[in-house]
Amino acid sequence: MPVHDLTPTAAALLCVAAACAGWVDAVVGGGGLLQVPALLIAFPHLVPAYALGTNKAVGVVGTSAAAVTYARRAPVDVRLAARLGSVAALAAVGGAFFAADVKSEVLRPVIMVLLVAVAAFVVLRPQFGQRPGAAVTRQRVLAAVALVGAGIGFYDGLLGPGTGTFLVIGLVAVLSMDMVTASATAKVINVGTNLGALAMFAYQGTVLWALAPFLALFNLAGASVGARMALKRGSGFVRAVLLVVVFVLVGKLALDQWGT
Repeated sequence: MPVHDLTPTAAALLCVAAACAGWVDAVVGGGGLLQVPALLIAFPHLVPAYALGTNKAVGVVGTSAAAVTYARRAPVDVRLAARLGSVAALAAVGGAFFAADVKSEVLRPVIMVLLVAVAAFVVLRPQFGQRPGAAVTRQRVLAAVALVGAGIGFYDGLLGPGTGTFLVIGLVAVLSMDMVTASATAKVINVGTNLGALAMFAYQGTVLWALAPFLALFNLAGASVGARMALKRGSGFVRAVLLVVVFVLVGKLALDQWGT
């Protein structure tokens, strides 16, 4: 790929997008909504698989940093998060393997319906994720392994947009976490899904390694700021950002599906 042909304007766009993507990912997930389009704009003839693979290589750095920040200051069950992350990593490898055979135009409407339903639920239930709920039982953990670990992990490798957002919502719904704890736990799991998908993209040779480390520095800076803001401002702030990301994601998927 002609990374050396990158113009100063395109380079600046990628740096800003990487920093903003790191911030969004750290708060609630969904940074790929910024990073992937920015790569495709900077490289108009870039094969989409390269944008997805490079996005994983960049995002895993910021997500890892956010996970460490959260783990130090938020009540994260690191053992549970690591278990879910391990399952998610394996599922993401499987999803990435099958990605080439899946017609995204079939999946997008389904995802949009799910996201609209999620947004409606969060709006109509103002207390959703505001404080911890029921105790975590073995049955809830097994449900989280199946839905959050295997299900969302597979989705991340298969398609990807909004994985972090789905993780937060799934953790609140299944394990009754508050938004901040769910976002913190989601970062640990997202590290697993990113590594799993990245392994497959790297194996397929669809990562711009000459560019990824540079963008990862900006992603890291954005993620560090985002994690600290989420911890400082609490669940209400995370909930608001989540709703914004959900609506942007729905708009992006609709544009991809029906735009000209």
